[in-house]
Amino acid sequence: MPVRAYLYPFLAMLLWAGNVVVSKLAASSIAPTAITFYRLVLVLLVMTPFIARPLWRNRAALRRQWWQLALCGVMSMALFQSLSYRAAESTTATNMAIVTALAPLMTALLSVLLLGERLTLGMAAGGVLSFGGLLYLVGRGDVLALLHQGVHAGDALMLLACLVFALYGVLLRRWRLSIPAWQAIYCQALAALACMLPLFLLLPPGSAKLDATTLPLIGYAGIGSSIVLSYLWIEGVKLLGPNRCSIYVNLLPLLTALLAILWLHESMHAYHLVGGGISLLGVLLAQTVQRPLWRQRPGVSGLA
Repeated sequence: MPVRAYLYPFLAMLLWAGNVVVSKLAASSIAPTAITFYRLVLVLLVMTPFIARPLWRNRAALRRQWWQLALCGVMSMALFQSLSYRAAESTTATNMAIVTALAPLMTALLSVLLLGERLTLGMAAGGVLSFGGLLYLVGRGDVLALLHQGVHAGDALMLLACLVFALYGVLLRRWRLSIPAWQAIYCQALAALACMLPLFLLLPPGSAKLDATTLPLIGYAGIGSSIVLSYLWIEGVKLLGPNRCSIYVNLLPLLTALLAILWLHESMHAYHLVGGGISLLGVLLAQTVQRPLWRQRPGVSGLA
C-alpha cells in the first residue's frame, strides 16, 4: 500500500480540524448563515468550469436522483454547517471536535434502526462509553452539576449537527447514489445554496460583511474544507476503504485541540482528556468489535 494512502485521510482530518478552528474564529466575525452561504457560492464558482460539461452529459441520471441529492445537500452542506457555526458561538473548538468525532458511532447506531443492520457488541458497549464520556465532558467533570444546570447550548447544537451528519451518511448508504463523487458534491452544494439563499436575504445589515477578517475564513471553508478535504477523503476511501478511513476520525479531537491551543489559545483541561478519551474509546470499540450482540437462532429467519 503506498504511503499516500495513509496520508490522504490524515491530511483530510487536519483540514477538518482547521475548519473547526475557522468556525470558532468566524463566530465573532460573521453570521453563521452568511459564512455558510458564501462558502457554497465559492465552491460552485471554483467547481463549475470543471464539472459543468460532465454534469450536462450525465443529466439523465441526475434527473432520476435529484431529490436524494438535494436532501443530502441540505443536510450536509446547509444544516450541518449552519448548526456547527452556531455552536461555535458558545462552545470551544475542542468540545466541537470531540462531539463531531462521535459521528461514526451515531451512523452505526442509526444504521441498526433505519437499515436493519445487526447490533454489534462494539456498538452497544461503545455507545454506553461514549455517552458517559460525553456527559463528563459537557459537564466539565461534574455530571451532577450537568443534571441540575442542563446541557450547554453550544454542545447541544453540535450534538444535533453530528446527528444530522450521521443521518446523511446512513441515507447515502441506503440510496447508493450512482452519481460520480464530484458531480454529487456539486449538486449537493447547489441544493444547499438554494436552501440558504432565503435565510441569507433575511440577515440584518452588517452581519454578512466581506472584509479582511472574513474573506480568509470563507476561503478556507470553501476551498480547503469543502473541496480539498473532499478530494483527500475520496482518494483515501478508494485506497483504504471506508472502514479503515473512518478510524482516522478519532484523530480529529487531538488535531483540533493542538490547533486550538496554538491558534486560539484555548486551555486543555482534565475533563477534556478524561471525557474525550472515554468517548473516543467508545467510538473505537464500535468500529473494531464486530461480534453480534445477539446470535441469531437457526431457523428464526424462516418463522412467520
